[in-house]
Amino acid sequence: MGRLSVNLCGIEMDNPVIPASGTFGFGYEFAALYDINELGTFSFKGTTKDPRFGNPTPRIAECTAGMINAVGLQNPGVDKVIAEELPKLKKCFHKPVMANVSGFAVEDYAYTCQRLDAEEQVGWLEVNVSCPNVHGGGMSFGTQPEAAAQVVKAVKAVTTKPVIVKLSPNVTDIVAIAKACEQAGADGISLINTLLGMRIDLKTRRPIIANKMGGFSGPAIFPVAVRMVYQVAHAVSIPVVGMGGVSTAEDVIEMMLAGATAVEVGAANLVDPYVCRDIIRQLPAVMDRYGITNLRDIIGGVQ
Repeated sequence: MGRLSVNLCGIEMDNPVIPASGTFGFGYEFAALYDINELGTFSFKGTTKDPRFGNPTPRIAECTAGMINAVGLQNPGVDKVIAEELPKLKKCFHKPVMANVSGFAVEDYAYTCQRLDAEEQVGWLEVNVSCPNVHGGGMSFGTQPEAAAQVVKAVKAVTTKPVIVKLSPNVTDIVAIAKACEQAGADGISLINTLLGMRIDLKTRRPIIANKMGGFSGPAIFPVAVRMVYQVAHAVSIPVVGMGGVSTAEDVIEMMLAGATAVEVGAANLVDPYVCRDIIRQLPAVMDRYGITNLRDIIGGVQ
């Protein structure tokens, strides 16, 4: 094991850095820029049972220290992901990949997870009950402990690989939802997904995004993410994957001190496609600066 290595739900990773779902496609797009095997792993584009075109445009609005998006889970559906996307990925990525799954009914989640669970390349299932950009699914499952637990139980009943539940920050009590997921059998928790935000065009006096509201991400949300990772990591006994505004090696260490075993990088990938590679390369020097020998030793180091 190297000094950057961590173990996430029983799977060894060379380092804890994970490009977040929706910001890294299916991986092979970035493989044209650098060797993506430098990554710990990555979470591929959110996948649903059936193909989705996504929300109407415009879908993006810029903000101070961040952005709002309402892409709406555009993806080709699980059948095409298995038949077309994973074979392309296999040619350029030789580690277990994290499969991000969304749904509009409990049965959707179970079906899609069961299909992806059978794929050799998939190491973890990241079950997204927190997308704010779809109607009638996604976040509606992640705002009530009972609903989140129902999804977890259904997925765990048909899968064998680690199930990591991705939670929404748009709730009053994130800890209660995380505990409900753990009790239902979740192997890990990832958080936070985007905050719900909105921008208005002063000239037209209309929302900039066609969906009116969307997911606010970027450096501005980092303190909220650190707080919620800290709260959840100290309330559950399963691993936590931290994310939300991460853009530097220092941010990764801060997230891990708060309790994260691994750290996802989202919006920063859209600004700089090399950011995850560069964070990994910069981590040893930053660790030396703060007297850190091994990253796994600092997980949850703040009490």
